[in-house]
Amino acid sequence: MRKDIHPEYGYVIFRDTSADFAILTRSTMKSDQKMVWSDGKEYPLVTVEISSASHPFYTGKQRILDTGGRIAKFEERAKKQQTKK
Repeated sequence: MRKDIHPEYGYVIFRDTSADFAILTRSTMKSDQKMVWSDGKEYPLVTVEISSASHPFYTGKQRILDTGGRIAKFEERAKKQQTKK
């Protein structure tokens, strides 16, 4: 392996701001912010807007939005196709 081309790989805390959830893992991401973890050590802190704790797919709180009556438009087209036959 070539020297001095790989990023530093170390422990980082990722904190989800929308769900008040944090996880300590390893990453190459860097941050100027620091946070003390439950083990008493200080680690770099990376804030994220969404994680598995707040993502609708993982939480089961998905919302289906019908913007502009798309479902109604589809049903109308389907009815027209059935009457043509």
